[in-house]
Amino acid sequence: MDTRQRSIRVAMLPWLAHGHICPFIELAKALSKRNFYIYICSTPVNINSFKQTISEMDSISIKIVEIHLPNLPDLPPHYHTTNGLPPHLMSTLKNAMDIAKPSFSIIINTLKPDLIMYDFLHPWVPTISATLNIPCVLFLTPGAAAGSYLFHIGRKKPVFEYPFPAIYLRDHEYNRNRHMFEPIEEDDEVGDGFTDTQRRVNLCMDGSSEIILIKSFRELEGKYINYLSTLSCKRYVPVGPLVRAPETENDHSDIMDWLNMKERCSTIFASFGSEYFLSKDEMEELALGLELSKVNFLWVVRFPGGQKISLEEALPKKFLQTIGKKGKIVEGWAPQLRILGHSSIGGFVSHCGWSSVMEGLKLGVPIIAMPMHLDQPLNAKLIVDAGVGEEAVRDKYGNIDRHEVAKVIRKVVAEKSGQRLRKKAREYSEILKSNGEKEIGEVVQELINLCRITSIAK
Repeated sequence: MDTRQRSIRVAMLPWLAHGHICPFIELAKALSKRNFYIYICSTPVNINSFKQTISEMDSISIKIVEIHLPNLPDLPPHYHTTNGLPPHLMSTLKNAMDIAKPSFSIIINTLKPDLIMYDFLHPWVPTISATLNIPCVLFLTPGAAAGSYLFHIGRKKPVFEYPFPAIYLRDHEYNRNRHMFEPIEEDDEVGDGFTDTQRRVNLCMDGSSEIILIKSFRELEGKYINYLSTLSCKRYVPVGPLVRAPETENDHSDIMDWLNMKERCSTIFASFGSEYFLSKDEMEELALGLELSKVNFLWVVRFPGGQKISLEEALPKKFLQTIGKKGKIVEGWAPQLRILGHSSIGGFVSHCGWSSVMEGLKLGVPIIAMPMHLDQPLNAKLIVDAGVGEEAVRDKYGNIDRHEVAKVIRKVVAEKSGQRLRKKAREYSEILKSNGEKEIGEVVQELINLCRITSIAK
């Protein structure tokens, strides 16, 4: 193969979650502009949700390939995604994806790509790539601080403490995520003391060819990226923040008109991603915290699929009547990047999903962290340590408190300390602008070199 004369063909297999698929798509778009031809493999239900994000121009060099999971009685096709998946079926979905290994092998044999890029829950991909003598590269979509912490404590017997004390889990955060660290009986059939996820991650890291890609940038997470490289004995290559282009539709002009009436940096934007939902108690405490703060707010409210509940039922009594012009509630979806880029936005109340953190930093908006689970509590510690946000700390039982919410919102938007946070957030925004696509250029060269080395060895 002469990589100088034709496109490099890459088959991508992200995990079946929105927060994983989106970074793969954004990386695919960036690579496709640099003489790469991309195949993105996913289930039909996921494809239906993301295919419209690939423009007609992008579709010239990005092709979507369906992978079909087995028909299991408790996992119908509409559950071949994490979006709306009942939590007790997560292990079933992982197992179904494992059973689909032969289907993916057929896809690879048919496409004959030069490279396979895969996610951290697919430990069988390196086996397929080795059989076919195709290089494979792991792409980690979480951040390096969270990733290095989880990888460190996921080692069977860490001989030293995690070296960055700013990144940690409180007791209630650990307990909520205990399944990530302590194997349950059915997890530990192998008897090695690892959870199923830890075992998968370790195998995926070991199987990656020379490098591991990670969605991050060195100015924010350099020391964590270096620590990951030390732990895994693989070079970690950051791909940048991979923030998608802002939405261009005019369907939400009422939102933008409302923001246009607000003063600069006077308004909070609250949103918790597409797959995470506040409980009724959490919604009530957040609502009352927003009201107590006396700060303007735009809040995107979502309910789990199939849950029939009205805003009036979910929010405190008469809340919608009392907020007046101070607040606006949007149910379902809103153009997050357009909103974050509006001059009136002074803070972003977020669950601290990694993509949301990257979007806030790209647009220079300080973050008010209200993490829920998985890597989110660790991302929250990072943004506080980096000086670009504050956390609304839950009580020792993991409950949200309205007074804490109001206090942190005012600190970020209405008090002098917020100026320091905004300044630091803008500094990161400028760094990302000046970097341009520097990271992508480095990634391209790494992938080209990897394909050349493999080609020479054939």
